[in-house]
Amino acid sequence: MKLQPVIGLETHVQLKTKTKMFCGCSAHSENVPPNTNVCPVCMGHPGTLPLPNEQAIRFAVLLGLALNGKITPHSKFDRKNYFYPDLPKAYQISQFDLPIMTEGAVHLDDIPGEEPITIRLERMHLEEDAAKNIHGEGGQTYVDFNRGGTPLCEIVTAPVFANAAQAKAYVHELRLLVRTLGISDGDLERGHMRCDVNISLREVDENGVPLSQTLSPKTEIKNINSFRHIERAIAYEIKRQTELWEAGKPPDKTFTRGWNDIKQVTEEQRAKEDSADYRYFPEPDIPPLELASLATEIGPRMPELPAAKRARLKNEYGFKAEDVRMIMEDPALTDFAEKALSELGAWLEARPDVTPEQMPEARQKLTKTFSGWLLSKLMGLLEERKIDVRTMKLTPEDFAEFVSLVADSKLTGPKGLEVLSKMLDDGSDPSHVMEELGATRMDDMAALESIVNTVIEANPKEVERYKAGDSKLIQFFVGQVMKVSKGNADPSKTAQAIKNILG
Repeated sequence: MKLQPVIGLETHVQLKTKTKMFCGCSAHSENVPPNTNVCPVCMGHPGTLPLPNEQAIRFAVLLGLALNGKITPHSKFDRKNYFYPDLPKAYQISQFDLPIMTEGAVHLDDIPGEEPITIRLERMHLEEDAAKNIHGEGGQTYVDFNRGGTPLCEIVTAPVFANAAQAKAYVHELRLLVRTLGISDGDLERGHMRCDVNISLREVDENGVPLSQTLSPKTEIKNINSFRHIERAIAYEIKRQTELWEAGKPPDKTFTRGWNDIKQVTEEQRAKEDSADYRYFPEPDIPPLELASLATEIGPRMPELPAAKRARLKNEYGFKAEDVRMIMEDPALTDFAEKALSELGAWLEARPDVTPEQMPEARQKLTKTFSGWLLSKLMGLLEERKIDVRTMKLTPEDFAEFVSLVADSKLTGPKGLEVLSKMLDDGSDPSHVMEELGATRMDDMAALESIVNTVIEANPKEVERYKAGDSKLIQFFVGQVMKVSKGNADPSKTAQAIKNILG
């Protein structure tokens, strides 16, 4: 028996609006006392009326267009009825048969070890979030209603994923998309995005062709909030269901389960309702939404989307795929990199010593230098200081000048790290920092050879070992010269000078 996973995702994206979906309460529920951002409307008091948040509707239409979907011209809100402690009205205002968007698609062309695939989307609808349940010791459950009523977009895929790697790549692309659009922070760990994973197995022949077009009852894993948890939950559930099939007891009912990261297992919660159980009916207090003109207005304002930007960074600047992936992890970092690269491009074009024939190779070399200092050195220094590209004092123009000095061999690598560190600390431009630190590269060969001779005379035992064949000691001598020169000696020229003197 050969089994094939069938996986679909339902992703809830919390929209970054100032107020909640249907009232004027603040939509920011973090770092505030429980149950303070509440009012009679979001608490479901009798006689209150919901008023839709226009910005949330605009964000939803923008997202629907970015997902290559069809915007529903005449949409509406519906009541989804169920009783649970986190839902004070005993119903959720959501959307049923006329969602904001249908028939979307997300193309994934950057999955490590996987071929490019297109993920088909069934729908994207707008709804209000539920409150947050906090489970305490002794079995008590507390409810914080601050989050209740926050606007959410729920994006539902078709059951098209074959493995955890594809699912993770899709959620990663979705996070990048909402960040690029500026409609959500997309932080899974903070609840800005939450995933429900639907998994079932089906029998296939030796060529992978399904033996039946009818899907088996699915298991829904609720509210997964990290990329790591998505991968682990899918892997575990595939293993669990495979064992049931092999035992002759495949799942025959649709259940919801939760991911227990401590135990590394999914745990059964309850039987899954279908749409009839929710008794959907049109929300009587909210008029229908006419979205055709809104889509026409918003469409031309669409920013450059992640897939197009990835391709441009690779083609225009020659970045490696992995470097592009890291640069695009944060739209603020992408913006910083592009502004700095624009400055560097102008600097390279103005260099008289680079001919048009040499320009492609020079640009590729400059990109490599830039990428190394941005992604390795700068990101490392930011992490040490616990700041990010949004809060640092370094400007794209100053970083571009810094990289040009390194590329032009006017600043050595070891000294460059010291210069960049000080630039981050006080916001100074590289020229002033270099002057202050005395960080000018040593070009005087006579002075360099003098330092090399001093180092050699101070280490006679190491000289004997080197001459006896211990060639690795060259790095020891280079290190000593760098120390004496305060990092201003060029490492390659230093190594050559040492070899020349020691023979």
